[in-house]
Amino acid sequence: MKIVDVVCCSGRTGFYFDDQRAIKKGAKHNGFTYEGKPVTEGFKAIRQAGEAISVMFILEDGQVAYGDCAAVQYSGAGGRDPLFLAEDFIPVIEKEIAPKLIGIELNSFKELAEEIDKLHINGKRLHTAIRYGVTQAILDAVAKSRKLTIAEVVKDEYNTGVEIKRVPIFAQSGDDRYINADKMIIKGADVLPHALINNVEEKLGTKGEKLLDYVIWLRNRILELRDCDEYNPVFHIDVYGTIGAAFDYDTDKMADYLKELEVAAKPFHLRIEGPMDMEERQKQMEALRDLTKKLKEKDINVELVADEWCNTYDDVVYFADNNAGHMLQIKTPDLGGVNNIIESILYCKKKGLGAYCGGTCNETNRSAEICTQIGMACGAAQVLAKPGMGVDEGFMIVNNEMNRTVALVNRRNKIK
Repeated sequence: MKIVDVVCCSGRTGFYFDDQRAIKKGAKHNGFTYEGKPVTEGFKAIRQAGEAISVMFILEDGQVAYGDCAAVQYSGAGGRDPLFLAEDFIPVIEKEIAPKLIGIELNSFKELAEEIDKLHINGKRLHTAIRYGVTQAILDAVAKSRKLTIAEVVKDEYNTGVEIKRVPIFAQSGDDRYINADKMIIKGADVLPHALINNVEEKLGTKGEKLLDYVIWLRNRILELRDCDEYNPVFHIDVYGTIGAAFDYDTDKMADYLKELEVAAKPFHLRIEGPMDMEERQKQMEALRDLTKKLKEKDINVELVADEWCNTYDDVVYFADNNAGHMLQIKTPDLGGVNNIIESILYCKKKGLGAYCGGTCNETNRSAEICTQIGMACGAAQVLAKPGMGVDEGFMIVNNEMNRTVALVNRRNKIK
């Protein structure tokens, strides 16, 4: 099966692009927007609508395979590629990438994806968002040419050896951490609520008291609302480095506070993402590694999740090799080609760490569907419900994609 044409169109994502530098400089909210001028190159406003590019491959038999190019909410910050605007990058795909793909045989996703992911144009590597979306389309095209699900193609080409089945779904609340937690409980999210604890004074508390109160509330709320005793979701809370800031980056003090949270969460298991942010990759790895060791020494049953400074496949390997955390978030758009997501999940599993197939609220339904099938094919520890911050939409997309995939794979297995 060959690709006979490549068609692109612009699209919207499930959230927004935010100028992180301007926000950190003190930009104030004005309703859902921000006041002031952006400071990061490419931004026309501090918050602006998220953009995507749908890349569609027309196949020989008339089928259409597609993926969506998308970038994270805080584009252009933290060493990431610049703001991803459709009008800037559609010409790149049409002029530089499409001619390399038209007429090509879809024999192997892995080989073709790696070729595109490593491609350089005028001495520069392609924007991560382009690599992300084009390799999604390649994966879908190979699946359609072989008349298989995406998950089956990944399982076969990478010899993952896992049963294709549902994996835990992780829902994130944004700032609406109470109402959205109720939604998650009602819908039976496996992992919840993220909670967006990104400010010491307002959300964590200078001694951690505000987060402690929230964990107690969440525990009691689940016990109140759950429809059966078997519903025991994992608590996964992203603290954006605030625990380190509140406890002077003292490993013993941080561990003792995590013990308080562990007790407050019982009978539910607790994960804490990004307990500190050391603002540099090696220091972040070392701090997370040391806190992981300290929890083991003190017999504290809280899992730590690496996020900041663990962005690329090389970062995943670095953190995993040093046991910096119990679980690593694989931030899917930041890895470029989706082949790197697969390799990252499998590497975490090889090292005995949890692999969280994550991403960003600023993606699309299509990128979420494909990441879901990748997570299933590789046996990820959990998959993020995305895009958006409303819970219902992202949960629906990921949940339904899982169920469709399982149903199709089960049917094929019965026929065999």
